[in-house]
Amino acid sequence: MDPHFVQGLHALLVQSTSNDTNQLKTATARLNTEYYKNPACISALASILASSPELAVRQLAAVEMRKRVQQRSGDLWTQLPQDERQQIKQKLPELILNEQGKLVRHAAARVVAAIAAIEIPLGTWPELLPLLHQACLSAQVAHREVGIYILFTVLETIVEGFQEQTQNFFSLFSGLMVDPESIEVRITTVRALGVIAQYIDTEDKADIKSFQALIPKMIQVLGQALDTGDEANARQLFDVFETLLILEIPLLSPHIKDLAAFLLQCGGNRNLSSELRVLALNALNWTIQYKKSKIQSQNLAPVILEGLMPITTEPEPEDSDEDAPCRSALRIIDGLATNLPPTQVFPALRTLIQQYFTSPDPNCRRGAMLALGVAVEGCSEFMTPLMDHVWPIIETGLRDPESSVRKATCVAVSCLCEWLEEDCAAKHGTLIPAIMNLVHDPKTQRSACTALDALLEILQDSIDQYLGLIMEQLASLLDTAPIPVKTVVTGAIGSAAHASKSKFLPYFEPTMNRLQHFLVLGGEGDEGELRGIAMDAVGTFAEAVGADVFRPYFADLMKQAFQGLEMGSPRLRECSFLFFSVMARVFGEEFAPYLPQVVPALLASCKQSEHGEEKDTESLSADVAAFASGSSASSPIAILDSDGNVEAEMEDVDVDKMLEVNSAIAVEKEIAADTIGALFLATRGHFLPYVEQCVVELVSLLTHYYEGIRKSSTESLLEIVRIFYELSEPQEWQPGATVTVPLQPLVKELVGHVLPPLMDMYETEDNKPVVASLCVGLAETINKLGPAFVENSLETLCNIAVQILEQKALCQQDPDQDENEEAPEDQAEYDSVLVSSAGDLVSALANALGADFTQLFITYFPLISKFYKDSRSLSDRSSAIGCLAEIIAGMKNAVTPSTEPLMELFYKALGDPEAEVQSNAAFAVGLLVEHSEVDLSPQYHLLLTALRPIFDVSADAPTTRLNAKDNAAGAVSRMIVRNTAAVPLDQVLPVLIAALPLKNDYLENRPVFRALFHLFRSHPQSLGPYLDHLLAVFAHVLDPNVPDQIGEDARAELIQLIEFLNTQEPAKVRAAGLNVFLSGA
Repeated sequence: MDPHFVQGLHALLVQSTSNDTNQLKTATARLNTEYYKNPACISALASILASSPELAVRQLAAVEMRKRVQQRSGDLWTQLPQDERQQIKQKLPELILNEQGKLVRHAAARVVAAIAAIEIPLGTWPELLPLLHQACLSAQVAHREVGIYILFTVLETIVEGFQEQTQNFFSLFSGLMVDPESIEVRITTVRALGVIAQYIDTEDKADIKSFQALIPKMIQVLGQALDTGDEANARQLFDVFETLLILEIPLLSPHIKDLAAFLLQCGGNRNLSSELRVLALNALNWTIQYKKSKIQSQNLAPVILEGLMPITTEPEPEDSDEDAPCRSALRIIDGLATNLPPTQVFPALRTLIQQYFTSPDPNCRRGAMLALGVAVEGCSEFMTPLMDHVWPIIETGLRDPESSVRKATCVAVSCLCEWLEEDCAAKHGTLIPAIMNLVHDPKTQRSACTALDALLEILQDSIDQYLGLIMEQLASLLDTAPIPVKTVVTGAIGSAAHASKSKFLPYFEPTMNRLQHFLVLGGEGDEGELRGIAMDAVGTFAEAVGADVFRPYFADLMKQAFQGLEMGSPRLRECSFLFFSVMARVFGEEFAPYLPQVVPALLASCKQSEHGEEKDTESLSADVAAFASGSSASSPIAILDSDGNVEAEMEDVDVDKMLEVNSAIAVEKEIAADTIGALFLATRGHFLPYVEQCVVELVSLLTHYYEGIRKSSTESLLEIVRIFYELSEPQEWQPGATVTVPLQPLVKELVGHVLPPLMDMYETEDNKPVVASLCVGLAETINKLGPAFVENSLETLCNIAVQILEQKALCQQDPDQDENEEAPEDQAEYDSVLVSSAGDLVSALANALGADFTQLFITYFPLISKFYKDSRSLSDRSSAIGCLAEIIAGMKNAVTPSTEPLMELFYKALGDPEAEVQSNAAFAVGLLVEHSEVDLSPQYHLLLTALRPIFDVSADAPTTRLNAKDNAAGAVSRMIVRNTAAVPLDQVLPVLIAALPLKNDYLENRPVFRALFHLFRSHPQSLGPYLDHLLAVFAHVLDPNVPDQIGEDARAELIQLIEFLNTQEPAKVRAAGLNVFLSGA
C-alpha cells in the first residue's frame, strides 16, 4: 500500500473533522475526486482506523470505510486484491475488540456487517461466526459487548444466511440476557433477537417455541433499562417489542397478559421519567391493537382500565402537541373501546367513571370525564340505552366548581355530539344554556366554544330558538377574544350556519364583514389556523345562504383560497381544497372556469413527497408513522447521498419533525384526493379533460402508507367511474349475469383502469375503515352501472364479501387466532361496521344479477343469517336483516325457494327488543310477501299480530321507532295488494290509516299508495269511513312547499284519484284544499 496515499487520505480526514466549513468543503471535494473512487481507499481507511491517534478520525474512517464497502453494491470492495480483503477480514474484528472508543467500535462493527453482507453469501468468511461466538462468551466484559454488537449488526444485514444457526443463537442469547456485568450486552442481545424474529417462518414451530421461552428474559431486560433511566436504550427495546407485536407469527402470544401487566406497571410508575412512561404506554396501546384476540379472550380490559384511570388524573401539559402519560392513557382507553367488544370495556369503565367522578379530587373528576369522552367512539351503540345514566354526570360536570373539570366535560360533550347525534340534539334545552355560560368564562371559553361547535353541527331545526342569542354572543367574541378563542368561535359560527341554513341569512353579511380580515392573515401558528377555520366557516355560510346571495363574495374569496395555496402551509392548502369543494357544490357548473387552476394544484399536492421521501420508499414512512417511539434497529430510516449510499441513520434524523411534516402533508393529500371526486360530481362534463390524469394519480395513491389517503382515493375513483358512466348517456341496464346492455367503450376502459388496482389494494389492506369504504363504494357503483361493472370481476367481488362475512379478510386477521377458529361473536363496533359494508356489497350484487343471484344466495344466506342471534350486537342483527331485505328486493321472485327459512328468521326479528331491527324486519317481511311465489296468506294472521305492536308509538318517540312504524305500514300495504281477501280490513285499516302520513321513511309511501289506489279501485266502500283523514294525507304529500314524498308516478295517479273523488265528494275535496290540483283549477 502506498504510504503517501494513506498519509494524504489521513490528512484530509483530519481536515474533515475541522469546524471550519470551507476546510470541510475542500476536504470533502478532494476525498470524493482523488480517493474514494479508488479501491485502495478501503485498505487505507482500514489502516487509519487501526493506527490514527485521534478518536474522531478513527470514527470517520470507519464510517467512510463502510460507505466504500457498500458503494455500488460492493463493487469497490471486490476490486481489492484477495489478499488485502483477507487481511482486513482477519484484522478488523480483533481491532474492534481492542478499540477503546465506543462510537468507533460501533462504526467499525458496521464495517464488518457491510463486508459480511458481501462475503457470507459467497461462503468466503467462515471464520466470522465462530469468532463472534467466542467473543460473546469471553471472560472480558468489553469483548462480550463488542462481540454481541458486531453479531447484532451482522444479523441486521444478512440474517438470511444464518437460518440454520437460529437454535444456536437462541442458546447463546439466553445466557447473554442474564450477563452479570453488562446491561449493554443484555440490551444488544434483545435487539439482536428483534432482528432474528423477523425471519422466523410460521411453519418453524421449534424456533417459535424457543423464541417464546425467551420472552420473559427480554421483558426483564426492558425493565432493567427503564430502571436505569436510559431513554435511548429503552426506546430501542420498545422498538423490538413493537416489531414482535406486528409480526404475523405469535411470538408473544403466551405472554400477553404478563407483557400488558408489565407495560401498565411501567406506565403508572411515577418514579420513571414521563418520556419512558409514554414509551411503555404506547407499547401497551400497540399490544391492544395487534393482540386484541388475546386481550379479549383473557378479558384483560377491566384490569387495564383500572391501571389507566389513575394516570388519567395526572396534569396535562399546556402544549396540546406535547405527549404525556395522561394523554397516552386516554389513547389506550380509546384503543380498548375501538378494538374490543364494548361489553368488555364500557361496564368496567362506567363503574370507574362513577367512582372517580364522585371523588373530592378535581383531577379524578377531570380524568373520569376525559375517559368517558374518548370511549364514546367505540361504544356509542352500547351506550345509547344507558344515556339516561350518563347525562346527570355530564350536567353536573358542566357546573363543577373546578374549571379543569368543566373543560373536560366540554370535551366529553364534543365526543358525544360526534357519535350520538340524536341523543345530544334531544338534550339541547339543557346543554345550550350550560355551554353558553361557560363561553363567557375565560377559563373555559375555548373548550366551551368547541363543544358548542359540535352541538350546533347536529342541532338542525332546534337551533331556531337559540340562533339570535348565539350569534349575538359569539359575534362579540370575534372582536375581543384572543386568537385561539376566535378560531373556535369562528368554527362554532360555521356550525350555526350549517344547522340554521337559510335562517342564517340575516347574520350572513355582518358576520362576513367581521371575518374578512381573518381571511388575509399571513402569520403562522395561531394566525394560520384562524385563517383556515375562517375559510371553512365561509364555505359553510355559502351552503347555508345559497349561490345567489353568496355570489358577490365568490371571486374575491377564490383569490384568497389561491393565496392560501402559496403560503407554504399544508393546513392552509387543505382548507383551500375544502373551500374549492364547497364552492363547486354550491355553484355547480359555474365553478368550471376555475378548474384549470384548481386541478393542477390538487395533482401537485397528491404528487408531493413527504419530507424527502419518494414514493418507492414510502414503506419507511409507514414504519415511522406507525411507531413514533424512536429508531428501529430492524428498519432504520436512512437518507441517501448522491451515490445512493447510506449517509445518515435514524439517530441523525429529527423523527418528531419528520412525523409532523409527514402527517400534515398526508392529511393535505387526503383532502386533495377527496376534492377531486367532489369537483367532478359538481362540474360534470367540464371536468372530463382532467379525468385521465386524476385517475392515474389516485390509483398511485392506493398504496400510500396513510390509510386516510387510501380511503379518499378509493372513494374518489369510484365516484369518477359513476359520474363518467352518467355522462355517457347510458341505457337502463337489465339485471342478470349476462350483460345485455354493455358499457360505452370509454366507460369500460375506465373501469378496467380503476377496478383491478382496487382489488389489488384489498388483498393487502389491513385497515378496516378503508375496506368498509371500498365495499360501500363498490356497492354504490354496482347499483349504478349494473352487471356490466362486475362482468370481469364477479368472482373476486363475491370472495371479498365472503371473506369479510367469515371474518377472514386480512384486516380482520389476528395472528394469534387459529386459522380454523371461529371468530368470537362479541366484537368491536368497528367490526360491525365492516360486516355491514360487506352486506351492502352482497345486496348490490343481488340487485345487479337479479334471478341469477340464486346460486350465490345459497352461499351467502348462512353467512349473513349467523349475524342474527341474541348474542350479537344491535348493529349486527339490524344489518343482517336489512341486507336480506335488500337481497329480496334484487332477486324478486327468484327468492321463492328460500321463503320458509327467511320467514322464520324475520318472525324472530319482528320480536326483537330493538326498534331498528323491527324496522328492517317489517321491510323484509313486506318484500318477501310481495315477491315470493309462495302463497303466504295463511300466515297473514300471525304476521299482522307480529306487526301490530310496532304501530303503537308516540309522535315524540325516537327516530328508530318512527321508522319502524313506517316500514310496518309498508309491509301491511304490500300484504293488502298481494291478497286483499286474506286481510281483515275492518281491523287493519283503522291502524294503517292512522299511521299516515308517513313521517320518516318516505320510500314506504310507494307500497302504501299502491295499496290505497288498489283499495279505491277494488274495495272503495272499505275506505269510506276514513275519507276525511285520507284527503288530509293527500294534501300533506302533495304540498309543494315540502320535498317530494311519493314520486312522480304515484303523484300523477293520486291527482287522478282526487279528480274522481271530486265527482263524489266535491265539498270534502275543497275543504282539504285539494281543489288546486284539479284540472282547470
